[in-house]
Amino acid sequence: MPKFIIERNIPNAGGFSGATLKEISQKSNAVLCKMGTDIHWIHSYVAGDKIYCIYMAPSEELIREHALLAGFPANRITKISNIIEPLTAE
Repeated sequence: MPKFIIERNIPNAGGFSGATLKEISQKSNAVLCKMGTDIHWIHSYVAGDKIYCIYMAPSEELIREHALLAGFPANRITKISNIIEPLTAE
């Protein structure tokens, strides 16, 4: 299944409390549960005024649907074409 990076512009996201991040995560999980098994949230990076999320989904449209239902922005969605890491050099 394709992987995507979702860039979400959310002012002061990097300053959110643990409780706020928990609430956001719970909302995302609840929407994903309703949507079924075709979309999976892997993890997210919170930095500055953005949250970068890694998802697996068959299409960008399904990711946009999740964002709409959850009330989160999806300012940029990019399909991941490959992954490299230190072991790639060997």
